[in-house]
Amino acid sequence: MEAHEHFRIVGQAVWRWIVTRCYDALLVALMWFAGLRYLHVPWAPFWAILGGLLHFIPHFGLVLALIGPAIAAAISGGGTRFLYVLILYAGIVVIDGLVIQPWLMKGVARVPFWISLFAPILLGLVFSFWGVLVAPPLLAVFYAYRARAQNRPRVS
Repeated sequence: MEAHEHFRIVGQAVWRWIVTRCYDALLVALMWFAGLRYLHVPWAPFWAILGGLLHFIPHFGLVLALIGPAIAAAISGGGTRFLYVLILYAGIVVIDGLVIQPWLMKGVARVPFWISLFAPILLGLVFSFWGVLVAPPLLAVFYAYRARAQNRPRVS
C-alpha cells in the first residue's frame, strides 16, 4: 500500500470522526436549549450555544458549560432552579455518553456501538487521560483500515 493511500484512509476516518463530533455538539446544544428553556433560565439560547461549542473540549467542556447556566439559575430562581440545572446537566451527560456518542460513531464513523462504549474505558485504565482522549479517533482509523482490508480481494 502506498503512503498516499494511508493518508487517504486516515484522513477520511478522522474527517468522519470530526463530523461525528459536530453532530454530537449540535445535539448537546439542542438538549441544553430545550432544558434551560423549560426551566426558564435566563439567556438559554446563549448558554445552549456555548454548551455546544464547549463540547468540543474533551471531558472538561461539558463541565465548563455547566458553570454559566448554574450561576444564572441560582441568581434568577434560587436553589431549586439551580438543582434542576444540575439534574439537567447529569441527564445530558448520561444521554450523550451512553446513547448519542456511540450511536453517532456507529452511523458516521462506522465504529460498532459496543466498542465505542468500552474502548475509552479500557484505554483510560491503561493510558489514563490520554487513552480516553485519543480512543474515539483511534477507533475511527482502526475501523477504516479494517473495512479496507475486508473489501480488498485476497491474493493466494
